[in-house]
Amino acid sequence: MTAPLTIIGSGMAGIGLLKQLRTLDTERPVTLITADSGDDYSKPLLSTGFAKRLPPERLATRAALEVADQLGAVLRTHTRVDAIDLDARALHIGEERLAWSELVLATGAAPGTPFAIPEGIAERVFSINDLDDYRCFYAALEALGRPARVAIVGAGLVGCEFANDLVAGGHAVSLVARERAPLPRLLPEPLGKALGEAFVEAGMGLYLGHGLQRLAQRGSDVGLELDDGSMLEADLVLLATGLRPRIELAQAAGLQAGPAGIQVDRYLQTSAAGVFALGDVACVDGVNAMYVQPLQASAKALARTLVGSPTPVSYGAWPVLVKTPLLPVVALPPLQTPARWRVEGEGRDLVALAEDQDERLIGFALTGGCVKRKVELARATPPLLG
Repeated sequence: MTAPLTIIGSGMAGIGLLKQLRTLDTERPVTLITADSGDDYSKPLLSTGFAKRLPPERLATRAALEVADQLGAVLRTHTRVDAIDLDARALHIGEERLAWSELVLATGAAPGTPFAIPEGIAERVFSINDLDDYRCFYAALEALGRPARVAIVGAGLVGCEFANDLVAGGHAVSLVARERAPLPRLLPEPLGKALGEAFVEAGMGLYLGHGLQRLAQRGSDVGLELDDGSMLEADLVLLATGLRPRIELAQAAGLQAGPAGIQVDRYLQTSAAGVFALGDVACVDGVNAMYVQPLQASAKALARTLVGSPTPVSYGAWPVLVKTPLLPVVALPPLQTPARWRVEGEGRDLVALAEDQDERLIGFALTGGCVKRKVELARATPPLLG
């Protein structure tokens, strides 16, 4: 019996690849292994559900059994792979050895936890990176039976989107970060401050320029001690301190990988023949773009490669649409540090153009009414991966 194509990971990358593969080949045996529930859902909806008070089941479009049935795959949920044996072309799952013909790593990225969480408050400290995480945080909000005081640690893309969503859902939000303005990796400071002003107007508490020293139990609350000695109190804490590619399994197998992810070429192949990676875990020709459009382009290209039509992936100049309705934000962050940011506009309707030494456009950021310029500027910006 021929060993199956095996995919590790059932997020947008893993299931997205399986969907693309089935448009080209309906017969090839495929096994998909996931550490979570395996439900099919759109990850971007995780940071829009609390404003709409959507229960977790409303976010899932198909349960795991439906995914397996409709896409013709063996789906193993709540299963962790212990090791990859490249020589034997097998996975180690406990005492089991599972053979594969070709292997795809779609293990995504994990939220970072840069400090210890005391045992007594661990059940009130969360990160949300998948549907199972959403289930846990939703249940904690429901258990309170009232609007929650939520402290969000981190003012990057994930932190800002959840902050906007939870405020819109009627919760009291405090946003804590070392940076002086929100979205420091996407926006130059004047645009970040404009977003911060919109957050404050909506009733959010901003504690920017302050690091979190420790978490502690304060009576029935969670206490957040900041580096200036002040203390915040909250019902729940949401950690949004960045994502790190899950490379441990690949590194242990001897695949080339580093902080930016598993190293792959334009065909998504790793340093081992027949082993591929895509999504948040993959660094493609030196670029790790943790956004939906690069992931979708990778899934489409890799599906063609896996059916015998080798197809290199390319990424266009695809802006990131940040889900902060309090102030619309669109950004295409430059791959290199710009020589300058040229900021134009008034109030919160701002345009920031990232330019290199020769005054060529290499990225941009837009807020408020200026987001309508995204198509025009994207056409003038070099592709992420041409």
